[in-house]
Amino acid sequence: MGTPEFAVASLNALVNAGCNVIGVITAPDKPAGRGMKLQQSAVKQYAVEKGLRILQPEKLKNQEFLEELKSLQADLQVVVAFRMLPEVVWNMPRMGTVNVHGSLLPQYRGAAPINWAIINGEGETGVTTFKLKHEIDTGDILLQERMPIGENETAGELHDRMKELGAQLLLKTVQGIAEGTLHETPQSSVISHLPSGVKHAPKIFTETCRIDWNKPLEDVHNLIRGLSPFPGAFTTLNGKTMKIYRCEKEAVQPSITTGELATDGKTFLKFACVNGYVLVKELQLEGKKRMGVEEFLRGFRF
Repeated sequence: MGTPEFAVASLNALVNAGCNVIGVITAPDKPAGRGMKLQQSAVKQYAVEKGLRILQPEKLKNQEFLEELKSLQADLQVVVAFRMLPEVVWNMPRMGTVNVHGSLLPQYRGAAPINWAIINGEGETGVTTFKLKHEIDTGDILLQERMPIGENETAGELHDRMKELGAQLLLKTVQGIAEGTLHETPQSSVISHLPSGVKHAPKIFTETCRIDWNKPLEDVHNLIRGLSPFPGAFTTLNGKTMKIYRCEKEAVQPSITTGELATDGKTFLKFACVNGYVLVKELQLEGKKRMGVEEFLRGFRF
């Protein structure tokens, strides 16, 4: 069960390992683009290519879907970047339902774990496989794998590394479940040893993406890379929205007011924070394409 590109890596790993994938459940086709043509999810495209059976329920409690799902007689269900499942679905297979989550649970439960780990300045994250139960992302942990976060790494780059790591961890998990060798660890036993408590990863809204130049340089830098490439951190320039996708830190005390910019009109564009400058490397002005700073400066008049 999955929808976006992140989930394709896991499905591909299972198929390549010779697992008997008897069904793929993904989101219904949705109209998108200028022509509003129906677009298939990344998981559906892969499943079609491999000739796998596909189910695309509008509602997961739909009786017709539940009967079809039951008829598959799956031993195990695997969920990667899908949606919240009702108990009647996750409790159906005799071996339960396994979820792949992009954090070291119980940290960063929620919809956007990759983004929030970077926004909060973490130097490390990871992938967790766990058994689904009632509360979202709270099930017993099966396996975990750690990975470092680079100083200038964006959420998009971390996502691409993590989907491969998650796929390999899922394969180990499925094999361990089949062999009966995995030990389940309740998240409550991990929480009691966390010095700073549980951090959450809620859905990201537009207001989260607005850059506050009155924040420290480190915080602004982390916000920009944590929201790149989607949905993108933004500010305004000449009354237009400007998204910043890539930046570097210049840790010198600014000689201009926070939020003001400095540029030579050719090679650099930087905004002042309270304790340094954010050097913009890649951006997109409203109505324009995404581009590097030098290309932008060649065509823009301040």
